[in-house]
Amino acid sequence: MKYQNPIIRGFHPDPSICRVGEDYYLVTSSFEYFPGIPIFHSKDLVNWKQIGNCLQRAEEFPLLPVKDSGGVWAPTIRYHEGTFYVTSTLEGYGNFIVTATDPAGVWSAPVWVDMEGIDPSMLFEDGAMYYCTNGRIHPDCEEIVMAQIDPATGRVIGEKQAIWNGIGGGFLEAPHVYHIGDWYYVMAAEGGTNFNHMVTVGRSRNLWGPYENFAGNPILTNGHDTSKQVQCAGHGDLVEDHNGNWWMVHLATRLSRRTMTHLGRETFLTPVVWENGWPVTENNRKAQLTAEGPLWEEQLQPTDFEPDFSNAEWEPQWIFLRRPVKESYERGNGVLRLHPTTVQLADAKNATFVGIAQPDFACEIDMEYVFDPCKTGDEAGIVLMTASNFRYIFAKRRTEQGNVLVMERYAEDFYQASFCQSIPDGALRLVVTADKETYRFAYGIDGKELQEACTVSTRFLSVEIAGKCFTGTVAGCYAQAEQETEATAMIERFAVRCR
Repeated sequence: MKYQNPIIRGFHPDPSICRVGEDYYLVTSSFEYFPGIPIFHSKDLVNWKQIGNCLQRAEEFPLLPVKDSGGVWAPTIRYHEGTFYVTSTLEGYGNFIVTATDPAGVWSAPVWVDMEGIDPSMLFEDGAMYYCTNGRIHPDCEEIVMAQIDPATGRVIGEKQAIWNGIGGGFLEAPHVYHIGDWYYVMAAEGGTNFNHMVTVGRSRNLWGPYENFAGNPILTNGHDTSKQVQCAGHGDLVEDHNGNWWMVHLATRLSRRTMTHLGRETFLTPVVWENGWPVTENNRKAQLTAEGPLWEEQLQPTDFEPDFSNAEWEPQWIFLRRPVKESYERGNGVLRLHPTTVQLADAKNATFVGIAQPDFACEIDMEYVFDPCKTGDEAGIVLMTASNFRYIFAKRRTEQGNVLVMERYAEDFYQASFCQSIPDGALRLVVTADKETYRFAYGIDGKELQEACTVSTRFLSVEIAGKCFTGTVAGCYAQAEQETEATAMIERFAVRCR
């Protein structure tokens, strides 16, 4: 059966998967956004619904000091004897484990693990947990290191041992160890998370090795893909479905213009077959947009996002910057209220902002709100951003000359005001219509017909322009001020529709 990649669109990198009976659960990285580590559920591997987030209490995860594209990354999810385990890395603090019996429910406080390195993973065997990272025992070489740990305390039991050095592709990371049949397999990412990204594998009869390299490595890469439809494929995790077929979830990118993408790394699905005891991906080891595999359900179209502000509970798709100030947000009675603070989007801290990952190249962001600025510098509206200094804003702002509607682009030391016009008081509707190469901005006042503001390129939100940017474009609403203010943005509708 044919299906379309990505299976989870937009900024959802570093996927990991586990199966419990006929249910599948998947987690991805969240970096500087909170709540952290979104978790998805599926019955068929191609239709996924976000059911929650694994990191739910901001005070347990010190995200406020982390830089752009820092924070929490590369989670692994596993299930063992009635409990879900998720492990990940928090930049500057180390590796941790959280647990839950209901993946949609309350997750535990973190248990910090006494293992260096990043991109941790777990293997349960004979009642023990074995934990691996890309930490190094020998400082002069890259290696995957493993140890038995106590998951209740994070303490190492016995010694840490280096088990594999990869194939020499560089940037050895994202290891997973599996026991499949008579073999143990170690699978990892190499080549860096860009155009040379790849998945490599080794195997051994013994958990601790030595592991032999597969002669057919890498088993997945788009480095040789001349079509350039998909790039950067790597960072995979294996799963056997309940029908006995094997699959790999992994990250990859879709290009929007030339060699650039502004959506960042997305979650792909690639079928796996076994040849002479080795996992092999089809289509000449490449990820592809239109793929085919032994699925059992048709893939549905992506759903729109339109939250109900009469409900005080946040939908799981919403994300905030770092450690949000709770008092800056109120929702209920059909309205989301944003209270501006003097923390600016440019500060890379915890500005008053809430949004979702842009769900596809072709989509529409539609917001209706009322905002009456009190002081010069008060502003509120829509923002599209891949990093604090790579953002597009479409907002109402108070200036010394009065209230204006602006569309501005910021890209490090580049700044452009693409639209600026005086605007009267009253309800305001802002609409951003997106495709691969452009964003079109339009506005309406007090329910009147929409007027075109401007059209701009997506170029300056491309993660390749931002450089070492591990996230993707996030679309949201924000409010900020230059000084303390009583102004409040009252948002009556915020919808994101796929086109």
